[in-house]
Amino acid sequence: MNPTENLEKVKKAVENIAPTSIFKTISHDNVDTILAKAEDKAALAKLHALLRQERILDAARKVLRSGTSGKKITFYLNKQVAYAGHISLCAPEGESPLGPIKLEISCDDPKQVIDWLAPRTTKR
Repeated sequence: MNPTENLEKVKKAVENIAPTSIFKTISHDNVDTILAKAEDKAALAKLHALLRQERILDAARKVLRSGTSGKKITFYLNKQVAYAGHISLCAPEGESPLGPIKLEISCDDPKQVIDWLAPRTTKR
């Protein structure tokens, strides 16, 4: 989080994506980081719905697959768009003026989570 950002606005942006998360603010060297943690698939229900609402399943599937390493999926969302209650995938740097929201999903079977969040929309 940037030093000039409002902590509550950043928290709201994250809540718009993962409303059932438990929030914790970590301060280090005058920089605040909001950590949102959830323990079950239900925490991803809003993200699941937004991917369909925004009609970006194919793009999301590609980003999620490329962000998979071991049992972790890492991807980034535009913070301003999330604050408005929508979703826009972005790069770790440069595409989100205030910096992106970094999401990490740790799970036993990333392929299964990706197939649920962003299923293939066309047959092979």
